[in-house]
Amino acid sequence: MAMTRQNADATRALQGLEDGRSSVRLRAALAVGTAPDPCFVDKLVERCGIEPEFFVRDMLTWALTRHPVSMTLPALLREVRSERAQARSQALHTLSKIGDRRAWPAITRALLTDADDEVARSAWRTAVVLVPEGEKSGVAAVLATQLGRGERETQLSLSRALVALGEVVVPALRAAMTAPDRRVRTHALATERLLRDPDAGFEFAIEEAKRVVALGGSGQEGR
Repeated sequence: MAMTRQNADATRALQGLEDGRSSVRLRAALAVGTAPDPCFVDKLVERCGIEPEFFVRDMLTWALTRHPVSMTLPALLREVRSERAQARSQALHTLSKIGDRRAWPAITRALLTDADDEVARSAWRTAVVLVPEGEKSGVAAVLATQLGRGERETQLSLSRALVALGEVVVPALRAAMTAPDRRVRTHALATERLLRDPDAGFEFAIEEAKRVVALGGSGQEGR
């Protein structure tokens, strides 16, 4: 009788994840995370790739973190190679929450430079969490190639990732400060300012960097 009830509850939860109402999907994801079962993993990963509501996606990720890593890791590593941008982005986000460094080899240059901003931003955040100490310089070099990319939110994400890597980013930032592209120079200068003074705030740092670049400086004068 107990097993029959459990099966019925699992079936109801799985159906709830596909309900047309976001409130029902949210409750279903909460229920799945509260009572983890290996039978849920594939559906949770699949749903992450297509779920339109942010709060539901966040709950799906939480539910996945409640399951054994031995079950979730293989499915998520497959998903980061998906052709669907949201699937890649959400799988990366979930990997960052799980924090298992066995996932590190999957964080490729292709993901760190993905054409989709959401995927790239998720990859940057995940790389910072998973990167081994000895590979931080390499990651910094790749991330520096993305300086000047996108709108303010994307630039802020990249700056945060670079700052989180620490002093190893300085050579890459200094090189970027002499780049031909003004946006790259400005972003690099603002990021270094944040590295030196995390309390400065991105808006202040970027506006200060714009002034320096407009006056023909690189930010390295006198160093």
